[in-house]
Amino acid sequence: MSKTDIDDSSAPLVEHLIELRNRIVKGLVVFVIAVILAYLVWQPIFDFLTQPICAALIRNGQECQLIMVKLQEGFFTAIRISVMAGFMLSFPYLAAQVWLFVAPGLYKTEKMAFLPFLLASPIMFIFGAAVAFYLVIPYAYIFFLQFQQGALGTGAADSAAGAVVQAAGTPGVTYQGSVAEYLSLTMQFIIAFGLCFQMPVLLTLMGRAGLVSAAALVTGRRYAILIIVVLAALVTPPDMMSQLILFAAVYPLYEISILLVRRMERTREAALKAQGLWFEEEDEVKAGGKGGAA
Repeated sequence: MSKTDIDDSSAPLVEHLIELRNRIVKGLVVFVIAVILAYLVWQPIFDFLTQPICAALIRNGQECQLIMVKLQEGFFTAIRISVMAGFMLSFPYLAAQVWLFVAPGLYKTEKMAFLPFLLASPIMFIFGAAVAFYLVIPYAYIFFLQFQQGALGTGAADSAAGAVVQAAGTPGVTYQGSVAEYLSLTMQFIIAFGLCFQMPVLLTLMGRAGLVSAAALVTGRRYAILIIVVLAALVTPPDMMSQLILFAAVYPLYEISILLVRRMERTREAALKAQGLWFEEEDEVKAGGKGGAA
């Protein structure tokens, strides 16, 4: 191969790298702008994220108040919220840039097969985050606050019991969560549920590509349970209650994934039968079996 041929073959690669660089730069610019815009409204976002703990504290007869353990904690909390909100705000544009870079290299059928999963992924993440924020987190925080001790109850009996405990010399235990600690715990719940709710999308996409089958998912159910338990232990706070909540929410998604993959297999089988390809495959298998027997 001559030097000219080598230069010609490397030209498309250079063009792809230039295009990748341009799209990365555009994505970073949009992300930075989104972070700046989110920083301007970080306080309302923080007020929204503190609704679960405020509701749990008020229900327990306490004031909704968080503390700053470190002097710079408030500033870094604002930065974390801005980055998180900026990423969510710019995600549609970032995903579009990825799609525009990858799509030209796909066939039309591949685009039609992949695009629904690309659209379903953020929807399932938002759904999982909503389940965590509106259903799981409020009850989890109410449960955690029950381990306080002292005159913290809403009723007279609870206050009297707390007074007796403190009079007996037992120290009171009151929740005084820091801003950073609360935000970290809440975001850990939201991100964990959002990512785990990607399971149906991932398994259905793998089933569409022929990498897994419904029968294989049924056979590997016991291993899936073990993986979900380990995953729940890794991505949730280190307490049994959070892990059980995540497992109870994620395992039904595995069963739903089996149903989706089985339905996709039936659709593919019906399409092959309609084209006459399914019977040809069966004939080839039978012919191979007879030949092997002979």
